[in-house]
Amino acid sequence: MIDVHCHLEQEDYDKDIEEVIENCRKELKAVITCCTHPKDFDKSLELVKKHKDFIFLTLGFHPEFISALSKEEINKYLEKIEKNKEIVVGIGECGLDYHWTKDSKLREEQKKLFVKHINLANKLNLPLVVHSRDAEKDCLNILVEQKPKKVLLHFFSDKNLIQEVIENNYFVSVNTSIFRSKNIKKIVKKIPIGKLMTETDSPWLGFGKRNTPNSVKLVIEKIAELKNLSFEEVDRRTTENAVNFYNL
Repeated sequence: MIDVHCHLEQEDYDKDIEEVIENCRKELKAVITCCTHPKDFDKSLELVKKHKDFIFLTLGFHPEFISALSKEEINKYLEKIEKNKEIVVGIGECGLDYHWTKDSKLREEQKKLFVKHINLANKLNLPLVVHSRDAEKDCLNILVEQKPKKVLLHFFSDKNLIQEVIENNYFVSVNTSIFRSKNIKKIVKKIPIGKLMTETDSPWLGFGKRNTPNSVKLVIEKIAELKNLSFEEVDRRTTENAVNFYNL
């Protein structure tokens, strides 16, 4: 089992991060943590170096924070990511967020920044991890136009666009929202098992409490139920997908 998308740098884990990671080691093959803001860069890097070959890292700038930093600060952060390319397995999460960003000018800035992330991923020959909250169609339009080499749609939930996702050979990662979202259930049923991965987006989505990467076990169980496959088959295939996608 692999959690391909969580946020171990969040302060929710500050008190017991080593215990959380030790518990993950008991069940998981690997954990991919995602740093989305320059303030969390050093902490994320330290985690990966300390737990080499078990904790892996993706780096990007979350579109939700588009107004929090200047363009110069964001560009410096992207340059910092490039300088540390040897320790990064993917670029992102990046993309568009229309849920938290309503201003049309800021949405346009998100689009420009998304393209910068795609260009960086292509330059470094790294996979792209995409965030597309309430902006799935615009995200797909940009992806089709820019042609990144490898795409993972994190927490994708627009069932009406799933055929386009399949046709473009994109991957989708599924978290515990599969238990409450009819759309995600429909997506899981339609997406081939060869294009699915498991994630938690932890510490969030924890059924009223803090989530951890170990919740991917629950996700695998639900995928197996929906696709009428064994737990072992879903575990094997989603793990293989993650290993190959991220070159772990």
